Parts: sequence; structure tokens; C-alpha cells
Amino acid sequence: MRPHVLRPLAASVSFAALVTLGTGCVSKDQFDAAVKDAQQVRATLAQCSADVERTRAEIARLNDALAQAQALADREKKELADAQGTTKDLQAKLDNAIATNAQLKRELERLGKNADALLAEKGGLASALQDAKARLEELRKAQAAAAARAQLYKEVLAKFQKMIDAGELRIALRNGRMVIQLANDVLFDSGHTEIKPAGQHALTQVASVFRTIADRKFQVAGDTDNVPIHTDRFPSNWELSTARAVEVVRYLIAQGVRPEVLSAAGYGEFDPIAPNDEAGSRARNRRIEISLQPNIDELVSIPPG
Repeated sequence: MRPHVLRPLAASVSFAALVTLGTGCVSKDQFDAAVKDAQQVRATLAQCSADVERTRAEIARLNDALAQAQALADREKKELADAQGTTKDLQAKLDNAIATNAQLKRELERLGKNADALLAEKGGLASALQDAKARLEELRKAQAAAAARAQLYKEVLAKFQKMIDAGELRIALRNGRMVIQLANDVLFDSGHTEIKPAGQHALTQVASVFRTIADRKFQVAGDTDNVPIHTDRFPSNWELSTARAVEVVRYLIAQGVRPEVLSAAGYGEFDPIAPNDEAGSRARNRRIEISLQPNIDELVSIPPG
């Protein structure tokens, strides 16, 4: 019921009650009951009016909520549409990336290169580089050893220069070794092993030089010409050349050279330095050679080129 209809109705009820009372057609009790009924009607009408106002407010609130819900739905619909558009864009990009990847794979296959082949090639290059470095290191060691030997030979040559100038000995390089050559005519009489005074003098000077050379060993070797010898003591030139080398070693030890750096060998007539075709050449082959032995660390292994 609308409020503008309820208010005239309440007024008409009150007026009818007053008219009835004024005409005296009803008793006082009836009048009081009518008035009470009218009051109850007014109270009911007031309650109805309040309910209507609350209903209007609730309707307005619901309308606002509906509008907000509609706005939210519209926004979510737009976001969904945007998301669908983004998904399509991402799918297009993914399809393009897949196509590009397939093209690159085909190109790689066309060039005949793959990851395994490249890794194998890299491994081969690394191995070759390592071998080259090892070879270079060996060559450096060989160069250093050669330089050290050259310096030593230069120093030894300087120490023996007076004896060389006096004709007491010669110095030569044979098979990469420095060799001190002393003629047998200075050291020994023919067929004998006893060192002559002139030979003792020469060996004493040799010993004084050897004592100044550290970390080096010496090999004393006896050599003869090709004229054979046949005695009870020396059945051949082997025995004679070896015995002479041992005698020189013993003399050097007596002059203070350490025995652990000395060794003796005999070559007989089988290591000539000149042809045995005439007296002068045969004289050169009758000799004592003292070689400066290479140290182990100088024997550098050089890889084949």
C-alpha cells in the first residue's frame, strides 16, 4: 500500500469515529472501542509506511550492487577478451619460433656440421696444441742444455789453452762430446803402460783442471794404430789400449780427481781419427782421449718433426 493512500484512509477512520460519537447513535463503550481500533489502524499504517521506506532503501542498495556487478562483469569480459588476444599473439610468436628453429636445423644439416663433429674437431685441435707445447718445451730444454755445454766447453778450453799452445794436448768435439787428446808418444813408450815423466807433467795439469769442474764425469779411453801387438801381457791392441787407460785413471786419482767421476775404456785400433796408411797418421791414432761425459738431464728427448 502506498503512503499517500494510507494517510487519507487514517484520517477518514478518525472522522467517522467522531461523527458516530456526535450523533449519539452508539454507546460510550462502542465509541472507545472505535477510537482504539482507529489508533491501532494508525499504528499499523505507520509501521507499513516504515516498512515501505526500508524496502525502498533496500531496492536502491540492490540497484547499486547490481550496477557494480554489471560493471565488474563488463570489466572481466574485457580482460578475458584481452587475454584471448594475448594468447593468440603468443601462439603466433611460438609458431614463428618453431618455424625459425626448423629452418636453422635444416641449415645446420645442409652445412654438414653438428655438435658432435664440432666437439671432435675441437678435441683434435686441443690435442695437437698440447703436443706442440710439449715439443716446444723439449726444444727449449735441448737449447738450454746445448748452451750450458757450450759454455762449459768454452771454460775448459780457456783452462787448457797454455797446454794447447805448448803442443801437450789437443781438444776436439767428437759425437757431440768435448774430447781432450794426449799423444801416446808423450805419455808412453811403444808397447808399454808406464807413464813417462813428460806424460806425468801433462796429466798433473789435466788433473788440476778436472778438480775445478763440478758435476761432470770423465771417460779415459786408450786408442792404438793398426799395427798388431803379440806379447804374453798384451795379446792384442785391446789389452794394451785398456791397460794404458787404466794407468791414466790411476794417476788422475793420485792427483786428487775423485774416482767416482772417472772411467776407463780401450778401443784398440777400432776408433781411428786418421787413416793408418802412413807413419804420421798412425802416430795420431796412438793416443789417450779423455771425454767430458754428458749428464743425464742433458739427454733431452726431442719429438720427431
